[in-house]
Amino acid sequence: MNHKIFKEVIDSEEELRSMYGYPSELVNNKSITLIDHHCRDYISKSPLLFIATSDSSGNCDVSPRGDAAGFVYVLDDKHLVIPERPGNRRFDSLRNILLNSKVGLIFIIPGLEETLRINGHARIIKDQEIMVHMEAQGKLPKLGIAVEVEECYMHCAKAFKRSHLWDDTYWPLKEMLPKPSVIIAEHAKKLGLSQDDVSKSLKDSYENRLY
Repeated sequence: MNHKIFKEVIDSEEELRSMYGYPSELVNNKSITLIDHHCRDYISKSPLLFIATSDSSGNCDVSPRGDAAGFVYVLDDKHLVIPERPGNRRFDSLRNILLNSKVGLIFIIPGLEETLRINGHARIIKDQEIMVHMEAQGKLPKLGIAVEVEECYMHCAKAFKRSHLWDDTYWPLKEMLPKPSVIIAEHAKKLGLSQDDVSKSLKDSYENRLY
């Protein structure tokens, strides 16, 4: 990072604490080390999660994973498996996991502002006896991301309250939304693809290669 751009940089926890203080006793004690029945219930109702990974050099990535609520398979109180559905084949998360097993997950339930956070270690697996539990649309995933849980806790709702994410009265008008096909065509302009070309490619991917 070019630090010449920024004039006042925080570079110690002491300075950070002097500005914001310390977490409450509740916050310090809300973390558990297993998937209890409350966490299982939350995961069973969640159709979307985000997985954070990094490679051996610390280069980071965050990627969404989503399907029908309960798409993540909980094996026991220490292990869960995220099905790897067809994607863009960049394999950012998977390649990172091969180099650095540490992962962070955030599970989301629509309409609920508190999220479930899980941290642990991941492996890429292909155990068929596990894949059968994650069948969708008549298809089994070829792979899964198995996570050994080290930490679980509920994350407060402040970010969702500030953003009004679930309140559609705050949502922008559809015609004002960014147009992904325009953005992708511009970012990949060396390929000479038009917005229409990209739109057709996305439509085909969404309609024919979701599972």
